[in-house]
Amino acid sequence: MFALAWKFIRFDKAKSVGIITAIVISIFLIGQQVGLLLFLMGLMGNLVGNANVKDNQIWVIESQTQNANTLTKIDLRYVQQLQSINGVEQAFPVVIGNAEAKFLDGNTAAVQIIGSDAPDFVIGPNPTRIFQGNLSDLSLPEAVSVEFFNAKSWNTDLYLNKQIELNSKSAQVKLITKNAQAFGGNYVYTNLFNARFYGNVDPSKVSLIVLNLDKNSNKQNVINLINSQYPNLRAWDTKALQNSTVKEILISSNMGMSFGTLVVFAMISGFFIIGLTLYSSALDRVKDYGTLKAIGANKTYVNKLLITQALLYALIGFSVAFLLLIGFSQGVKKSGLEINFSLGFVSFLLGITLFISIGGSLFAVRKISKLEPASVF
Repeated sequence: MFALAWKFIRFDKAKSVGIITAIVISIFLIGQQVGLLLFLMGLMGNLVGNANVKDNQIWVIESQTQNANTLTKIDLRYVQQLQSINGVEQAFPVVIGNAEAKFLDGNTAAVQIIGSDAPDFVIGPNPTRIFQGNLSDLSLPEAVSVEFFNAKSWNTDLYLNKQIELNSKSAQVKLITKNAQAFGGNYVYTNLFNARFYGNVDPSKVSLIVLNLDKNSNKQNVINLINSQYPNLRAWDTKALQNSTVKEILISSNMGMSFGTLVVFAMISGFFIIGLTLYSSALDRVKDYGTLKAIGANKTYVNKLLITQALLYALIGFSVAFLLLIGFSQGVKKSGLEINFSLGFVSFLLGITLFISIGGSLFAVRKISKLEPASVF
């Protein structure tokens, strides 16, 4: 079956090239858009993604906030109150403030200063995202981190011990992160004191409280207890908060609709271009299919032959498109845009390829299945 299907593909090279080209373009565009959307979704939730999150951890924020990127300050006294709850092992205050970074070459940039206490640094940065320097150095006075990929957007050189200004106050780069970017902003990590100092944050306020639970505690029970006893606060599982943040941004920005529309139109255009080209190819070789039926091939066999051709087109087109996507990802990786080709993502692309190719072949299958052998003689 595969050998015969391959002969049919080779017989009409022009249409075969057209079909494969349509598959490659459609899958490349879909993969590019979905990969970019997944990357941006990762940035949206990077306040959680960059943190040193543990399984037994709860984040507590102001009750009306469902987006971790727009936190409202809460009273510092809640830290001690929450730590006294049964099942809570330790409570960590976290401060997030805004500042203007100024460099010696005169360039400036708006940044978010994120601070938590050493040695835990519960808010991050995660050790896996440290490029240069030691996390413990952030406990030093004036010590801050910067992101490796911000050097290009800030148009300045970033290196350890570089002197900068934050809100006109002297600071020094002691840590360089990599792939710890923010969505629509820039993260600068430091300790709790420095975050208050550079961000001009009221000493009686914090942005969020991180709770570590003891081993015997039930996380959901503690979350329910806090939410019932503290109406001004809301406790979150970290993953749930990250998902809520991404959802809020996608809805408010219509970004999900924009990317989704592009993907849907790429699928529709690929489906009909491939389907009509296969239909046209089948019409050109109607005598061949009629001859197969005349010498004993039943309708099922001929239908399988058409679908097998579509399968081969899909595999060839997907292979070429995937190679182009890998090349694209390597090209943009240097600028900090990292597309992760996970098993789920690759399976999604392969499934879309099979759908538009085999689904498009049904136009030809429907036409050939009605073909009477005698009509071709």
